Amino acid sequence: MELSRLPGFLLRRGVKAVIVILAIVVCNFLLIHAAPGDPASVIAGQSGAADERFLAQLREQFGLDRPFHVQLWIYLKGVLTLDLGFSHRQQQPVWGLISERLPATLLLTGAAFAFAVVAGVTLGTLAARRVGSWSDSIITVIALTFYATPLFWVGLMLVLFFSVWLEWLPSFGMGTVGVELHGIDAVLDVGKHLLLPAATLGLFYLAVYARLTRATMLEVADQDFVKTARAKGVPEGQVVRRHVLRNALLPVITFAGIQAGQLIGGSILVETVFAWPGIGRLAFDALLARDYAVLLGVFFCTSVMVVGFNLLTDLLYAVVDPRVEVEG
Repeated sequence: MELSRLPGFLLRRGVKAVIVILAIVVCNFLLIHAAPGDPASVIAGQSGAADERFLAQLREQFGLDRPFHVQLWIYLKGVLTLDLGFSHRQQQPVWGLISERLPATLLLTGAAFAFAVVAGVTLGTLAARRVGSWSDSIITVIALTFYATPLFWVGLMLVLFFSVWLEWLPSFGMGTVGVELHGIDAVLDVGKHLLLPAATLGLFYLAVYARLTRATMLEVADQDFVKTARAKGVPEGQVVRRHVLRNALLPVITFAGIQAGQLIGGSILVETVFAWPGIGRLAFDALLARDYAVLLGVFFCTSVMVVGFNLLTDLLYAVVDPRVEVEG
């Protein structure tokens, strides 16, 4: 894509992204309010008072006594100004809660995504170059095993092996409890706590990328332009890097862009298993407490990230293969 067309493309996609996000916000609001349960009753139960007068005061305080369309309009105005409401359970603004937890989730999902893509593409390339060999069979078996195994079971087995038996890695949290660390020591401590949850979250996607890379590389390797390059005497390593792998990466990039947003959803389970303090666990706790404002805030943030990942995927398409024209 020419650089002169980039601003127009970003403008068109930006307008579409805003429309999509607003539609998602409205749908989430409708679904949350259609769910059974009364937030006012939950709050009253937590405070030990559940008489009708107290319930009426709570509904008035949180705007639950207003008509549905009024509640929706107030929420939309808040979203446009990044005012996502107030958490009755945490007694804090929702945006403050999310901003505290979001870096931990981005760190976890970013590490898992990088691990899955790099390791998956590497293993898929190795399997494609040695198709039919014992290494291809081993990689295929490993990929299918991780693809078919539930995330929570992988996480529990990793904790059992590396934390309980070998005692090499911590089993929960983002840092050592009761120890104040600074500088490189703090970074290394977070890194040790990150290894198991990132590996758990990334192994499933690693299997997907390995299988996809292998299949697309074998398909591209049979194309005429690859055969022509080999006939001209181009070194095999250069053929694989410049002709086969580069073209085989296009479907991998498409799939990775789609699944980058799904990693946020997968992080809910992983964060719960490893007590990782991210927005996934925040959403799980909010669901149990009927804290709808926090749930809507988490959904809003994840939808923004998914739309952003899709836009980045389109731009990467043009970088990997200049023949691809991205249209708004």
